[in-house]
Amino acid sequence: MQRETIKQLKYDKAYLKMALEWSKLSYCKRRQVGALIVKDKMIISDGYNGTPTGFENLCEDEDNTTKWYVLHAEANAIMKVASSTQSCKGSTLYITMSPCQQCSKLIHQAGIVRVVYHTQYKDDSGLLFLKKAGIAVDHLVSLD
Repeated sequence: MQRETIKQLKYDKAYLKMALEWSKLSYCKRRQVGALIVKDKMIISDGYNGTPTGFENLCEDEDNTTKWYVLHAEANAIMKVASSTQSCKGSTLYITMSPCQQCSKLIHQAGIVRVVYHTQYKDDSGLLFLKKAGIAVDHLVSLD
């Protein structure tokens, strides 16, 4: 492996570990997901899945079904960038779980060029969309 590739893998694992720590901030019981957006070796945004600002921090209803208005981690991270002076163009998204269809569209539109994820979501259509859009996708299972 080339030196740059080894160095990048080291950074990828570190950022994914940070996203895993960030996921622990989520109030969701069924699944906690964390995301970081990195550009030019700087973290420009972070997010975890949860309810919108001003709503109670309960992600599931009494039947343990996720409420429809819960925001995904990557959507929260992208929205934080949108409300700042930063831009996602050319950035990398580190996320603890591969993105769904809806978030994959946001990732593409935001100008993110690479996605690194840890756990595979049950539906891989979001990943297929990203690959079709020319976005680099890397699955890192081991973070050692």
